[in-house]
Amino acid sequence: MLKLLSRSLLLGLALVASAARAELPEGYEVVLLTENFPPFNMAVGDKNFARDEGIDGISAELVREMFKRADIKYNLTLRFPWDRLYKLTQDNANYGLFSTTRTEARQALFKWVGPLANTSAVILAKPGSTLKLNSLEEANQYKLGAYKNASVSQYLEGKGMTPVNALRDQENVSKLMEGKIDLWATTDPVGRYLAKQEGVNGLVTVLRFNDNQLFLALNLNTPDEVVQRLQKALDAMRADGTVDKISSSYL
Repeated sequence: MLKLLSRSLLLGLALVASAARAELPEGYEVVLLTENFPPFNMAVGDKNFARDEGIDGISAELVREMFKRADIKYNLTLRFPWDRLYKLTQDNANYGLFSTTRTEARQALFKWVGPLANTSAVILAKPGSTLKLNSLEEANQYKLGAYKNASVSQYLEGKGMTPVNALRDQENVSKLMEGKIDLWATTDPVGRYLAKQEGVNGLVTVLRFNDNQLFLALNLNTPDEVVQRLQKALDAMRADGTVDKISSSYL
């Protein structure tokens, strides 16, 4: 009787373990798509197309490590435009797209793993500045630099503000340091990354607004097992410091 109970217990434990990590179909692979959006995802070198190890960035490294820990195969391609990548991911089973802002409008369109990173619209001042702003209205008294047609610039213009727009956001680093603009409106941590590339560290955030989070968006037909394994892997990476270590290496 005792042996029968022991066998039943072992069988039950085995079934629980099996259920906890269901097998995926043989040869299962996720097709991952991304775009140039430094420092989160970017081609090595100034290119608009890259594959696998030719892709760098915070999110790219995090996603690679997630799939490795989750023991799920993938292939990764960077290309443009974003609209095409978005539609491909919506229309094709087992496709994934990053770094994707998770919004209320998109919530039901994908399965989500994340967050990979947090972003905000920010206003930056020179290193050593003691200025603090409480609102965008207060910022309007200063000469603000921004990136032409970027979401931050459009947001400010929608508020009736008139930022001095540059054709490349990197130009605002030198403009700020040379006093051609008083403050720089950009996306964090993109702004800090661009400044670092231009040899400038220690910019001061005087106002933060419009917080968002970036995720891996997966096609709705992606097996729940895949979503669960990836989320578990990312949670473990955040707990053991891997997320912070990768993020800080770029900023």
